[in-house]
Amino acid sequence: MISRDEIREILREYKTIRISTLCSHSALQIFHGAKKEGFETVGICLEDRVHVYESFPLAKPDYFITTSSFDELPELTEKLRELNSIIIPHASLIAHVGVNKVLEMAIPMFGNRLSLLWESNREKQFQWLKEAGLKVPRTYSSLEDMSEEDNLFVKFHGAKGGEGYFIIKGGKLKRMVEAGEISLENVFLQEFIPGVRYYPHYFNSLIFDRVELLSMDKRVETIDESYRGWPEMFDEFRDYTVSGNIPVIIRESLLKHIISMGRKVVETSKKLFYPGIVGPFCLETIYNPKRGFFTFEISARIVAGTNLFPNGSFYSWYIFDKPMSTGRRIAYEIRLALEKGKLEEVVY
Repeated sequence: MISRDEIREILREYKTIRISTLCSHSALQIFHGAKKEGFETVGICLEDRVHVYESFPLAKPDYFITTSSFDELPELTEKLRELNSIIIPHASLIAHVGVNKVLEMAIPMFGNRLSLLWESNREKQFQWLKEAGLKVPRTYSSLEDMSEEDNLFVKFHGAKGGEGYFIIKGGKLKRMVEAGEISLENVFLQEFIPGVRYYPHYFNSLIFDRVELLSMDKRVETIDESYRGWPEMFDEFRDYTVSGNIPVIIRESLLKHIISMGRKVVETSKKLFYPGIVGPFCLETIYNPKRGFFTFEISARIVAGTNLFPNGSFYSWYIFDKPMSTGRRIAYEIRLALEKGKLEEVVY
């Protein structure tokens, strides 16, 4: 992985700062927010997508770097440095380029890229969450760990947006493995927790030394529409692919848990990887009235659910007296860091 000192040397050569990201995932929000804070923007864009971003003048990048494949991003770092770019990571960056290549990229990146390393490894994720004192679903590593009646949530590795995930009884999964229909090496097994899903979007600010709850969403998954199919068609809906997001506001009495979980995750990150998580992150949670909150995943960067709030949410208005999306919050932190001579603290 490229060192922090190498990134700082690159950063010191910059004459100005431009905000850059892949034209995917939450790019419109990132560009729009950067412009609101007075930054020029750079979009790394697939050739057949340029027209999409040209369709939104208030979120159109000031500069395009076109490519035939996002896989080529590491080869574009020289162009990005020439444009004095700080790149903003999101899920498409990890999915298309791969976390190992991202960690090696010789380009300044907002946040602490070590958090992406901890996010990408499920064992490290659960170590992080458990050390923070958060309740997590039980995990299974072998057939011997499970009973016939255990309800298992079967997930595939990588940022696939829930594609192919399914729920199954322990006994049936054992029979599938024995028949060679599925390999435990290719999946991650969790206890299935019944409850309501909440995805709070946080921002850890080094400038203000605080953890902010900016917004919250619920994801629209294929299985949510299962009631619309005929009974014999139900297997077609046994899929958790995310296709959209819905804004959510949680019961106010539950906010104490949401805020506490975010703070614990940040404090633990400072112990696990210096200087801890910087900027936006999301906890993927299930609330069961009898068992409380369970956290089944952490996204250690901006998530697509924040796209619901280009002018801020019902929570951000209680923190900032101006429209504040997560995209703009990133740019705002960078601008304040520049003004205070602390840019090297929020970029790695």
